[in-house]
Amino acid sequence: MIKTKSLQLAATLLAAGLASNVQAQTEIQWWHSMGGALGEWVNDLAKDFNASQKDYKIVPTFKGSYDESMTAAIAAFRAGNAPHVLQVFEVGTATMMASKGAIVPVGEVMKKAGVAFDPKAYVPAVAGYYTAPNGQMLSFPFNSSTTVLHYNKDALKAAGVDPNQPPKTWSEVALVAAKLKASGHKCPFTTRWQSWTQLESFSAWHNVEFATKGNGFGGTDTRLAFNSPLHVRHIENLSNMAKQGLFVYKGRGNSADATYVSGECAMTTGSSALYGNTKRNAKFAFGISTLPYYHDVAGAPQNTVIGGASLWVMSGKKAEEYKGVAQFFAHLSKVEEAAKSHQRTGYLPLTMASYQMTEKSGFYKANPGTDVSVEQMIRKTTDKSRGIRLGNFVQIRTIIDEEMEQVWAGKKSAKEGLDAAVKRGNEQLERFQKANK
Repeated sequence: MIKTKSLQLAATLLAAGLASNVQAQTEIQWWHSMGGALGEWVNDLAKDFNASQKDYKIVPTFKGSYDESMTAAIAAFRAGNAPHVLQVFEVGTATMMASKGAIVPVGEVMKKAGVAFDPKAYVPAVAGYYTAPNGQMLSFPFNSSTTVLHYNKDALKAAGVDPNQPPKTWSEVALVAAKLKASGHKCPFTTRWQSWTQLESFSAWHNVEFATKGNGFGGTDTRLAFNSPLHVRHIENLSNMAKQGLFVYKGRGNSADATYVSGECAMTTGSSALYGNTKRNAKFAFGISTLPYYHDVAGAPQNTVIGGASLWVMSGKKAEEYKGVAQFFAHLSKVEEAAKSHQRTGYLPLTMASYQMTEKSGFYKANPGTDVSVEQMIRKTTDKSRGIRLGNFVQIRTIIDEEMEQVWAGKKSAKEGLDAAVKRGNEQLERFQKANK
């Protein structure tokens, strides 16, 4: 009986000890939008950090698409239970910048926590996008991608096209697509996030404005400019390809990705981060090449713009919790960690040091095409190509989707669709400008 009581007492003390250990850990809630292979990556990042120290515990939670997680976080903030860290896609940047009371700039978080932080260590084209005019970094540049051309080498070979010579220009894309169709391919070319790939990156790549005022960097009185003769020419060409069955529209957002990875579509313009999914799940030899361009446009190709997302720190938390956030960001920034993430996912390297480490390791030579995104982003940027920062950008992209779908369906001409998107989009910009005077 005495022995039993002793065991019970020991068990009670052990449980109490375990409870105190758990309580000693400060939990950091991280809301994200990474599913599939990228969701596994995010979970692994949290596990690695949690295992590296005992004071903090990162708790990653998938909150649906980028649109959904941003909406959920706004509602949670108003209710007083926002996460500590929120992953926000790049088109939400201007909205987050305008939500001054809701966020704490990452530069401030790092400084107050006493954690070394040098914005110059990060890839300039990425860090610059998330930096305020006063030079303070506002959010942590976590998963930045850019637009590239993914192609099925086996499909190209079967169509009589050299799989090591992918199309570089839009006229070559049309020619290769025609050969793919002739060889029996039902979906020669598709695209994801059509505003991002066919208008936003397209504009920067050709060094023309998507919107005035340096694509919104110069002020909230920016207006859309993607109905220029060059933009009309491009959308008209894609519309003609759609009519001939060379370009097959597969829906909004990243819905086209699955049709490429499954082998249904032979070529797609999309995120460099599709690499991880393709490498893991595709049953064909694949390649990555630069975003196509028009060879007769002066200044092309220039550089593409970033996509993906950054991590924003929400306000109203305890100092100790912010220390945990700072430690986590410092962990992600370690050269080895950042290089590992870049090589696993296809996202841009977080820091210049992680890019150099990857290059020295021979990774790019062993995995041709994985350096395309970096090469596209480290060119010298211009005021027309350093990125796009617009208010109500999420709504503008939805408008572009609606209008482009009318064009692909043959219900509107390219000019009609672009003019309508510009007109409707400018109404959103005017609304944002009035709300943020």
